[in-house]
Amino acid sequence: MTFNSTLDLIQTYEAGKPIELVVREFGIASKDIVKLASNENPLGASPKAIEAITKNAANAHLYPDDSMFALKEGLSKHYQVNSKQIIIGAGSDQIIEFCIHAKANKNSKVLMAKTTFAMYEIYSKMVGATIIKAQSQFHNLKEFLELYKTHNPSIIFLCVPNNPLGECLGKDEIFDFLSKIDSETLVIIDGAYQEYAKVKDTSKAINPKELIQSFPNTIYLGTFSKAYGLGGMRVGYGIAMEEIIQALLKVRPPFNITTLSLVAAIEALKDQEHIKQTTKNNLEQMKLYEDYANKKGISYIPSYGNFITYLFEKPLDSTLIADYLLKKGMIIRNLASYGLNAIRITIGTESQNQRFFALFDEFLGSK
Repeated sequence: MTFNSTLDLIQTYEAGKPIELVVREFGIASKDIVKLASNENPLGASPKAIEAITKNAANAHLYPDDSMFALKEGLSKHYQVNSKQIIIGAGSDQIIEFCIHAKANKNSKVLMAKTTFAMYEIYSKMVGATIIKAQSQFHNLKEFLELYKTHNPSIIFLCVPNNPLGECLGKDEIFDFLSKIDSETLVIIDGAYQEYAKVKDTSKAINPKELIQSFPNTIYLGTFSKAYGLGGMRVGYGIAMEEIIQALLKVRPPFNITTLSLVAAIEALKDQEHIKQTTKNNLEQMKLYEDYANKKGISYIPSYGNFITYLFEKPLDSTLIADYLLKKGMIIRNLASYGLNAIRITIGTESQNQRFFALFDEFLGSK
């Protein structure tokens, strides 16, 4: 059987390994497995969101409100934007797909960082677009601007903070860059980890209302999968001027998030105290990872997300490290698929993090 030839250009996305896989392959009880691979909230979802899921479980046979009125109203108040400037997706990555289908084609070029969220490239290649990647390891807006002038891309991706590395552009430098971009180029500001970044450093905070009013060719992406702890419910959103939202709605399938996802997100948004607890834990526990790396002489990337990237030099090998930890019931993300000798670790609870340190010490001692 033959398939679309564009598939030959696409490398399958490698998600963080699930707990169920480790149970099957290594016979470790699920209660003894720690997953620090997919940047999930270690504190879980808001109790209010969990209660909403439980109360509405009997409605699982019903389609959700396809207008998503209540969630859009909540986001509208939270960000002080018009509800018509909001689109909801099954995770923010679905809105990335909407943007690609609405704006790009085989004649288009898409500009992105050298190492960034893999789905930017995958969705772009699905429509046959040409990928333009910066050569700098981290977001370098001077280089981005040169590439923009050379290639005139239809879409530019800026991941703020950047996944999987953790670095984060500042708001002022982003706005300065945007001021030099033509209004016909769609600039996607991926703010999946903004809740963490703006607490750590207010100069990194992007206000979606200010962004889209200043630069009508931009769209801000947010998600309930990270700080809000609803990764399993798959809810994301985009905020842009109405012209962009109306274009994206034409490629949105009906009922694209579930009835239970919708009520969970509505209640999670209301519980900002849970977000405060989440970001507090992240800041405190992130410091432990930095201190550990400094003590062991391990290079790391200062992170503004809820994860940290450790970089290794031979003879240390990220694949050997990841495999060793996996067999011990510790799931982290090997970044070898990104061409890096590095691992990315989600910041967990204190007990989860202490277990990582103990197992990593064990690995180092075995060398």
